[in-house]
Amino acid sequence: MDYNKLFSEINNSIAKNKTKGKVASYIPELSKINPAKFGVHLTTINNKNFSFGDSNEKFSIQSISKVLSLTLAYSIEGEKLWNRVGVEPSGTPFNSLVLLEHNKGIPRNPLINSGAIVICDILVSKLKNPKQDFLKFIRELSGNYKLNYCLKMVESEKNYGFRNVALVNLMKSFNNIENDIDVVMDFYYNLCSIEMTCQELSRTFLFLTTDGTDPISNKIIFSESKSKRINAIMQLCGFYDEAGEFAFKVGLPGKSGVGGGIVAIHPNKYSIVVWSPLLNKKGNSYKGMKFLEKFTSKTQSSIF
Repeated sequence: MDYNKLFSEINNSIAKNKTKGKVASYIPELSKINPAKFGVHLTTINNKNFSFGDSNEKFSIQSISKVLSLTLAYSIEGEKLWNRVGVEPSGTPFNSLVLLEHNKGIPRNPLINSGAIVICDILVSKLKNPKQDFLKFIRELSGNYKLNYCLKMVESEKNYGFRNVALVNLMKSFNNIENDIDVVMDFYYNLCSIEMTCQELSRTFLFLTTDGTDPISNKIIFSESKSKRINAIMQLCGFYDEAGEFAFKVGLPGKSGVGGGIVAIHPNKYSIVVWSPLLNKKGNSYKGMKFLEKFTSKTQSSIF
């Protein structure tokens, strides 16, 4: 299939209508992004690559990194991990405290902020050098050994992360945070600050298309069973309280970030990343959601 041509056709179709949404402004550094940016990259399991637009420009992947920290923690901790975080859709905004109070400090799933903070706490406990070890992990997955944290983004998130501080303190009060809060939150802000291109991110997520084994390097990241569960969590929880809408219209497991990125995978076929900074009211890329809906419809590549 000529994906490059298809990307152009879909983009032209969407361009006929005004792109709605707003750039994330609650993190000041994110508000500086050019709202007109748009990129797409698809990587097949046999390492064929297709691109469109600003696909080679780095952007802040934000919450997409939560899938990667979950992958590392799950590979280390195993099934014990689920004693501290659930697997249910949240049905509330990604930084909500309401259900966390109701569930006595146990986050609904690992892809909302509270759940990702618990995952960071687990990694702080299990890794000798959490930030360095996590960075090494994603560098190996992506094949880019120059990937790094963005210190400007880290500082911006720290200075305005009041709700995240509330979340971690609430969980600490329920004994679901074991380490020093400042250490855990520093790790959390760093992993959210990682910058990648659409191409790098698409490559990074390939292991989830082939049952936990990287199809290019043939390295086993983790078991088929664990891969299946990560994909299920992305399908159910990857878009906060819009996960049902994404499953209904797009039909692929995926994860969004407030930097405007969306990654989606089709098992045994491809990994695709779309980047457009304008967000809808639920915090997901407006144009990215529209693009992927049209893409899976035209290619008939929904998993359902």
